Amino acid sequence: MITINSYIHRSLLCDIIRRWMFNELRPADGDSVTRLVHFNNAYVSRYLDRFSREILEALYGKGLASRPVSLKGDLKDALIAHPPYRNARIDELVRDYRDNPGRFYRETPFHGTLYFREEEGGPRYLASSRIKRVRRLAEKGARRIVDQIFRNIREQAALLAEERARYLGIPRSHLVTSPEDMQAEFLRAENRILEDLKNRKPLVGMGAPVINDVAGVKIIMESGDQERLKEVLTAGERFDIVEEEKHKGRYNATNFIVRYTPPKKEIAGIPLGNDVLRFLSARGWNGGKVNDEFREFIVTGERSVHIEIIVSTYQETLESEIGRSMHEDRILEQRMSRQYRGPLAANVEYLMEYLFLFPYSRQREIRELPIRLWNRYLPDYFDEVIKKLFRIPVAGILA
Repeated sequence: MITINSYIHRSLLCDIIRRWMFNELRPADGDSVTRLVHFNNAYVSRYLDRFSREILEALYGKGLASRPVSLKGDLKDALIAHPPYRNARIDELVRDYRDNPGRFYRETPFHGTLYFREEEGGPRYLASSRIKRVRRLAEKGARRIVDQIFRNIREQAALLAEERARYLGIPRSHLVTSPEDMQAEFLRAENRILEDLKNRKPLVGMGAPVINDVAGVKIIMESGDQERLKEVLTAGERFDIVEEEKHKGRYNATNFIVRYTPPKKEIAGIPLGNDVLRFLSARGWNGGKVNDEFREFIVTGERSVHIEIIVSTYQETLESEIGRSMHEDRILEQRMSRQYRGPLAANVEYLMEYLFLFPYSRQREIRELPIRLWNRYLPDYFDEVIKKLFRIPVAGILA
């Protein structure tokens, strides 16, 4: 139902998402989802650092420094610490950020690495890499699925209008439809989709939309230098450009989707961290065999993955982090501007979030899925689902 191209064994994950949408749960799904999420995230973190260093060293030479960060404020602080040049707009942005840091979403979780080059004035911030967080991945996956379902509903609503025109004996173009009738036709089409899901009938026209940016790199380069990045990407043996998109307007940058072939044998030889091993052992996995499973997972997975690279000038990067096109503001705008926000859309997001959160719980088996797409739930219900999943006491009345 959705293909995450930064992951491996992505067809298996796609199939689980499809089945869960139809409430088709299998006994092995709990372990399968846990393996897919934890092993993929470990694999992505390993290949993403190698990829980032390979690209940046080709651009700037060896000897780069790096440090992991967990909050967006760490990135924003590094960005303003040693500006490579100054002008009135840069000074304004830096001043606003320093005067009112709490307005810039500094506490946003950010699973990433910052890369620097030592220069005379201090370490120069060059780039960052990041792995998309679970909630953002679930949200984006749900949005892609819902967009397809919404198109499907609109197409079925159009067919209902055609039927009404034929019944009246007039061309479709002559049909005058009141807002009430349009709403009724949309709801009838939506109910047909819900019935198809409930009866496990394949949804017509539903493909597998892709997500290419679970693994991402943002690089700062001035306009005159950006062609060098393209030369590096086209000359490398392990990577090639799949897609290039230029953004102009409030947000100015170039996005590349790059196909990367990681050194799988080298990565497979690096054992999982102790935290992951302890966590999976506490879940009932055989700790002595987890690393063997991880190596097998890598070796048998797809040969290549997709990584997103965003390149923009220093000033435009500032705008995207603390200025007119701040990334967090754009996320909020996306959430507010969704065309379709009915119960079905909410349920798809709940289901996707449950799928990606389940591997981080202590629960190993899934006896039944807590979300059925054709039912209706208040957000309060899903809050309780997550609390139970993580064994958080549910607040009640003290007697």
